[in-house]
Amino acid sequence: MTPEQLALGDAVRGVIDRHGADAWPHLCRDIGVAGLLIPERFGGLGASVADAAAVLEALGRDLTAAPMLGSAVLAVQALLAAGDTAACERLLPGVAAGDRTLAVAWAGRDGRWAFPAVQARPALTGAAHYVLDGCTADTLLVAASTADGDALYEVSPEAPGVRRELVTTLDATRRLAVVSFDGATGARLDTAPGFLARVRDVACAALSAEQVGAAARALERTVAYSLQRVQFGRPIGAFQALAHRMADLHVLVESARSASWAAVRADPQELTLLAAVAKVHCSEALMQVAGEMIQLHGGIAITWEHDAHRYLRRAYGDAQLFGSPADHIARVWASIA
Repeated sequence: MTPEQLALGDAVRGVIDRHGADAWPHLCRDIGVAGLLIPERFGGLGASVADAAAVLEALGRDLTAAPMLGSAVLAVQALLAAGDTAACERLLPGVAAGDRTLAVAWAGRDGRWAFPAVQARPALTGAAHYVLDGCTADTLLVAASTADGDALYEVSPEAPGVRRELVTTLDATRRLAVVSFDGATGARLDTAPGFLARVRDVACAALSAEQVGAAARALERTVAYSLQRVQFGRPIGAFQALAHRMADLHVLVESARSASWAAVRADPQELTLLAAVAKVHCSEALMQVAGEMIQLHGGIAITWEHDAHRYLRRAYGDAQLFGSPADHIARVWASIA
């Protein structure tokens, strides 16, 4: 990170330490995180994806529930990639101010993000699953298949034919919804060819930063516990077998951070490959670190009172978000072949 990005991450962590689960309004008002990726002409800060990654890494450390990934990254990128200036002028200033949240309805029940689950015939029909913050968003951006290709629709959650349902998932810190459309109507936005592919690439890169933050924090807490827990008259972290395991985890976290930052800094021509690599490696790294966190904490880690299970749940949930690691491995192989 640059010194500015390090300072940004520290500022976000400070706000989270002070306000905990209620940090989002303060992050929007005091730091402007919701407007980082929004160009200045639409009321935002015009920052880079790497700047947003610094925020996401800080949010991931404590598994902070906030609409940063779903609204300020995924939805904002969908609008910008679509290229509808009028829609950007209408929606993005409210997002930048923290007064409006957006949600993207895209994937189907199978969890594959390669194509939209909703059809426009011409009314919207179908159900989008895994919609980030879908039950609380003020506006829905619906990716839909049409006769002339993929399109993006602006839909009010209160419109006739729209139903939102909060889903109970493995990860209670990630609010997901199923949004169903039964003859719903919305405003079709102007879109550029292939815009959804770029949106997914940016989303995977952004998610990898959040995963790195969670993995780093899980390792920090595990190391701290190993220096406090005494067995046979010594801290368990002093035993060589455990020290080597934690050293291996440190290397894994740092390699995941390298993969993530390569993706968030990538040129458009390199983004597809590097985003897929980051998605796969950071997903696997977080799952391994969270699993080792459970193992190295011992019995206390399998209690509801300890946070270790929350990191493991986040790891498994994030691994499937925006496509499974297997899907992205196939994309890496296709690009290499």
